[in-house]
Amino acid sequence: MLIRVINPNTTEIMTSLIGRSARLAAGPGVRIEAVTPAMGPASIESHYDEALSVPGILREIATGEADGAAGYVIACFGDPGVDAAREVATGPVLGIAEAAMRAAATLGRAFSVVTTLDRTRGRAWDLVDRYGLRSVCRGVRACEIAVLDLEADPTAPARILAECRAARDHDGADVIVLGCAGMADLCTSLSADLEIPVIDGVSVATAMVAGLAGLGLRTSGRGEYAPPPAKPYTGPLRTFGA
Repeated sequence: MLIRVINPNTTEIMTSLIGRSARLAAGPGVRIEAVTPAMGPASIESHYDEALSVPGILREIATGEADGAAGYVIACFGDPGVDAAREVATGPVLGIAEAAMRAAATLGRAFSVVTTLDRTRGRAWDLVDRYGLRSVCRGVRACEIAVLDLEADPTAPARILAECRAARDHDGADVIVLGCAGMADLCTSLSADLEIPVIDGVSVATAMVAGLAGLGLRTSGRGEYAPPPAKPYTGPLRTFGA
């Protein structure tokens, strides 16, 4: 079974990190293909970035369909392009925020999200509401580290740990959700330090997509997630039309 894990930004080092996390979560018989779009932003930290990441995501979905992918993970905590991807993918499509939040709600009474920049907190709250989890989300905290600095800044792990500890001690969170795919490699050490579950959405989404696909389940093609109506597109998007 092939699961295509899409890093919606164009930074290859982050794709490698995401791929490692996904492969650790994949079960027997599951092959992970972690991919970087040919177009899009270097990181996603604004609504503008998110909007411009979607064409690249959809191109990777189309390639996955041609390669026979059984399902897809969209590995950005804003869950960009998930609805559009579900319209065109044969197998299940899951964003890492939805996967992580839904998993967190089963592992404790309440969870908090620890993300990168303060400006992204509003988007995280939007997703909490979209997924119907406001009653079990205690907070969304930011460590004020840019996505591209997560690997380069030696203070990043300590700053992330401090916000996670505050989420546990001050928010009353039983579970921590890491709000960026670039934090995936910190999950094990944070769980050990905090002695509560810390969730990386990449691994959880990978396991969920593989499980759904293994059961023969897919997104309903009825109503909103039916294939989009065929029509021409113009300019740089002309190859996206049918």
